[in-house]
Amino acid sequence: MIEFVQQGTVCHLKGRITQADVITLWPQRQQLLGESTQILSLSGLEYSDSAGMAFLLALVREHGSQLELSSASPQLKKLIDLYDLHAFFTEEAH
Repeated sequence: MIEFVQQGTVCHLKGRITQADVITLWPQRQQLLGESTQILSLSGLEYSDSAGMAFLLALVREHGSQLELSSASPQLKKLIDLYDLHAFFTEEAH
């Protein structure tokens, strides 16, 4: 399961996110991030399937202010390349 650790304007994601996790997290998605969150750091995210990636993009779209995804792991970079999601990530993810 994924863990959300808020540190100032950065929310660090840790663990794994799969379709089963998305089903559990979906109803509470609007409460997962603080209003001041500007960056989702994915460096601690060990694994995501395509449903998990779609969930992260939904968080970006639904967040009240500008939100960037950063520090993608090698496994996530493969999904970013596969689905051409570079526009959602900061430069370091490319």
